Amino acid sequence: MSEISPWPDLPLAEWSETCDTLQLWTQITGKVCLALTPLINHWWNVTFRVTARGLAALAIPYQGRTFDIIFDFVNHRLVVETSDGRVEGFALKPMSVAEFYAAFMERLRRLGIDVHIWTMPCEIEHAVPFDQDRAHAQYDAAYAQKFWLALVQANRVMNEFRARFIGKVSPVHFFWGSFDLAVTRFSGRTAPPPKGVTPNVASWVMAEAYSHEVSSCGFWPGNGGYGRAAFYVYAYPEPAGYGDMRLRTAEAFYDKNLGQFILPYDAVRQARNPDTLLLGFLQETYAAAADQARWDRKALERAFKQTVA
Repeated sequence: MSEISPWPDLPLAEWSETCDTLQLWTQITGKVCLALTPLINHWWNVTFRVTARGLAALAIPYQGRTFDIIFDFVNHRLVVETSDGRVEGFALKPMSVAEFYAAFMERLRRLGIDVHIWTMPCEIEHAVPFDQDRAHAQYDAAYAQKFWLALVQANRVMNEFRARFIGKVSPVHFFWGSFDLAVTRFSGRTAPPPKGVTPNVASWVMAEAYSHEVSSCGFWPGNGGYGRAAFYVYAYPEPAGYGDMRLRTAEAFYDKNLGQFILPYDAVRQARNPDTLLLGFLQETYAAAADQARWDRKALERAFKQTVA
């Protein structure tokens, strides 16, 4: 693997077509996980984890066996490994979504895994069923690898942030629907169902995702409405005055259209101390939500040593 910065440059304009294609590929594999795993609160059962080689859905059960689905961004392969020692895979290279769908399902059948999924993409407007989509067919290996390496860094820092919370908190995990890495803290209180409409997602699905009050943060590669790679934080339900909070993180701002605080990825990767800048942003935006909504912070948080950039 060639030498790449720990926080690689990731301009969306340079790999937007690959990003769109890769999102659809991950949705195909993610829907297999959805079909075969029991529901864990807020859909945590369907997410991928960042690994030392890429992204993986791990230990999916099937008829007494389990299997892993791995996007290997080092060797650029899609790999399926089973608990009885069998392995199938194929190269990640420019191919249409329909071709990827056919190749992946064929590999599963070779492993004796027979699963059917709804072929309509989720959370994407004007979507085309996977088996009919021949328009999305790009794969720039260098930028796919840079994206994964950015996830490696984001995952590492976000896990440190997660460790500061002893209340209910999600893993740091990758959602293939919205194509973002996220970690969510919970106050313990229930929340009303969201009122918005998400493309090709039933309202009860979103109600499960947001059944309880949260402060959530994550990383987008640029597909999340901001248009560039960025870290985000939001609260649901959003407490009064949340977006008006003044932040110490000079590079961050509240986007009223998104209803989220945004810290551009470039500001982090170009910082003298990226970890300190990102942790500071995550901490102060969480604190704004928790204080405005009157969370029981003493009961929910673990003491940590504050550092200054």
